[in-house]
Amino acid sequence: MMKKHVEDSLTEQTYLMRPKYLNGYGNLFGGQLMGWIDEVASIVAMRHSESDITTAAIDNLNFKQGATVDDVIVLRGRITHVGHTSMEVRVDTYVEDRHGMRKMINRAYVVMVAVDEHHKPVPVPGLYVETESEKAEWEGGEKRYLLRKQRRKEGY
Repeated sequence: MMKKHVEDSLTEQTYLMRPKYLNGYGNLFGGQLMGWIDEVASIVAMRHSESDITTAAIDNLNFKQGATVDDVIVLRGRITHVGHTSMEVRVDTYVEDRHGMRKMINRAYVVMVAVDEHHKPVPVPGLYVETESEKAEWEGGEKRYLLRKQRRKEGY
């Protein structure tokens, strides 16, 4: 199976904050953001694997800051690590101001699995890891994989 480049599946999605996306405190509802993150991660994984996918885990989700009405929310997803049938996707979320400047408000790592029409896992393409940043993400992905494996062993 051939390898792909990180930029082959890079995905960016933009939303305009509306009152329906707010929690009781007037900030972006965390569940809404989680749904958007899952959507972006799914698109990245489908582009990389060229198959149907399913979410296996949201490995890490760090809320750094909120967002309010009329903020522009930008989600940017990229493949960071691949296994035999699984893919780790990093999704960064930003608030973008009227000048196009972005401030990160969230980072999440999502594990997706490629599946066939019977929902059985299928192999995914490898990943060219070329830049220093991509190498660091790959190494982080290796560590997160081992942590997930250890948690499963311990029943988490």
